[in-house]
Amino acid sequence: MKKYLYINLFLSILLMHTSCSDKFLEEKRDLGAVNEDVFIDPVLGQAYIDYVYGMFLPANNQTGFMQTNTASENGSYNTVFTQTTDELAGETDFNKQWANISYVNNHANKYFGQRMTTNINNNTWTRLRQINLFLTEVDKYGMDEEPKNLLKGQMYFWRAWQYFELVRLYGGVPLVLEPQNPAVSDIEENSTPRSSTAETIAQILSDLDMAMELLPGRWDAANWGRITSGAAAAVKGRVLLTYASPLFNPNDEVERWQAAYDANLEAKTLLEQNGFGLYQEGNFANGEAWEGMWHKEEGNPEAIIVFGFNNLAKGGNFAKNSGWEQSIRPTEINGAGSVSPTKQIVESFPMKDGKAIDDASSAYTYDPNKFYKNRDPRFYKSFAYNGAIWPYGRDDQYKLWTYSWRESDGGAYKPTETRGANASGIYVRKASNLGANNSINNFEESGTDFMEFRFAELVLNLAECAVGINRLNEGLEGLVAIRERAGVENNDGSYGLADVAGDRNKLFKAILDERKVEFAYEGKRFYDLRRWMLFDNETGMNTRLGIPELNGTRRTGYRITVKDGAGEYFGAGDPLLVGDGGSAPVIDRNTTEYPGDIKTHEEYVDYLYDNYFVVEERDDLDRTNVSPTWTFQWYPEYYYFGIHQNVLESSPYLEQTKGWNSITGMGTFDPLQ
Repeated sequence: MKKYLYINLFLSILLMHTSCSDKFLEEKRDLGAVNEDVFIDPVLGQAYIDYVYGMFLPANNQTGFMQTNTASENGSYNTVFTQTTDELAGETDFNKQWANISYVNNHANKYFGQRMTTNINNNTWTRLRQINLFLTEVDKYGMDEEPKNLLKGQMYFWRAWQYFELVRLYGGVPLVLEPQNPAVSDIEENSTPRSSTAETIAQILSDLDMAMELLPGRWDAANWGRITSGAAAAVKGRVLLTYASPLFNPNDEVERWQAAYDANLEAKTLLEQNGFGLYQEGNFANGEAWEGMWHKEEGNPEAIIVFGFNNLAKGGNFAKNSGWEQSIRPTEINGAGSVSPTKQIVESFPMKDGKAIDDASSAYTYDPNKFYKNRDPRFYKSFAYNGAIWPYGRDDQYKLWTYSWRESDGGAYKPTETRGANASGIYVRKASNLGANNSINNFEESGTDFMEFRFAELVLNLAECAVGINRLNEGLEGLVAIRERAGVENNDGSYGLADVAGDRNKLFKAILDERKVEFAYEGKRFYDLRRWMLFDNETGMNTRLGIPELNGTRRTGYRITVKDGAGEYFGAGDPLLVGDGGSAPVIDRNTTEYPGDIKTHEEYVDYLYDNYFVVEERDDLDRTNVSPTWTFQWYPEYYYFGIHQNVLESSPYLEQTKGWNSITGMGTFDPLQ
């Protein structure tokens, strides 16, 4: 069991040792009264703050990996935005064709929330009310200054966090900084119009500055996982980077980039002073250091903001299990096998010398039939491919097989994964615990934390801002630091990046490409594509940076089939598995009597790919049962989401976003103001 505090435990558990818990909970339910003891007793005050933490963080058996809470009105975590990128396939409200763009459709993202009710629901405006209630009331009572400031600092952070989640989706939103009373019948009393984007950003920055002032640079071990001053500073850098990006800065104003650079540099300096930095324990060359950061617990220097989980027994009052391990493991060993990476994301990982797979200057020749050879060390820590060894607690030599065959020409493919095949022929194994236990609840009692904000992101945020202000060498240095820790070979003096040095657009592209690899399946890709307006080429940004657009494409996977001397193998049995007759129809995949000079399993896998495996593109990850063929459809209106009908009908005073219709006509709110 991990030692640090799990800050999203149930409020009732946190209050078990207080004398006021029943009254406190009752008053939390009706939202009408305030128990002043909360603003006097630091223990009760901390319980209130922990309750707010819990409203933002993933629930038991969920995970922050590839999931975000900004695509649903109740703040539940889901994969919708990841499926609206090149990381995962699948139809969503934001990548399918619509007859028209309208506020009555679900592509008007509902995260904006609903009007408050007298019930406590975990949604946008209820979260803000709970925060505002504390910040407004706590100074009226006699709590000692030191604990009070620590509590206030955390609340300022979460208010800024909530508003940033809104502003990067919609632009400016209503700035509600006092607790509104949901019980009032007069709608006018709680009617707050949308503030401009500039005003909303200014308020977010003000709250983050307060959090930086009030919070410590590092908590003690018992409070590991709480927000620090460095975390607030890092989020300030993220906010200003978003504000400097083309989404909100179409004229490429250097002042925006400079402000973002200054904030990210301040955050980096502050965090380093408090012991944070890139995790570097272990061998760089084989990716050991890069992989190890996911399993370092309290004191992890990489973890600026971390969502904590534990491996306690499933169903217990204190259990906060991560759903990540179970979701990525194959069904053959009682996992869910539900994460199917696309061929497009796999191919984005460079070769081991840092060059792209289609770069003729690479020292390594890319072979599509042996796509796993000579790749960036992060490739092997992010994916498990056909033939790879992927250990777990009961088998440290577990070998993953994902090939298929047919009984006859034209027949259906039969997979090696008899309990259910992965859709894309390759698995995500990022952040997998190689000692994970599947004998109890099928990998579900996992304690793998999710780092929502890693130090690596701060390094790349600063690098991008440096390029923005034309400090190109400094931007390249940030990229080099990330690749060095990842274990990329340094054959050209810049870890494969010598060709981009001195070119602003090439460096921007290199940073975005690096983020795609470094943060694959960490919920970052959707926001990167959106802030750079790269889903389509309406602004010419894809042409400018040389980055392909997603519009009009299909996400695909791999199909690996078996051939024998006569061509494709056809038969009832697994061609590489020894049957009752004592031999395999084609060749024994599990033999230890290797042919020729082969001495290891890895060499034998190469031999199988050279002689018996055929790798093809599998084009059935996205929808296939429609005509014409389904392709990714992005609409420019999604760069600034509209407010959904559910909100506008109850809050008609709200101004609709430009490009979207509303009850009274077309929207007039300009997100660029």
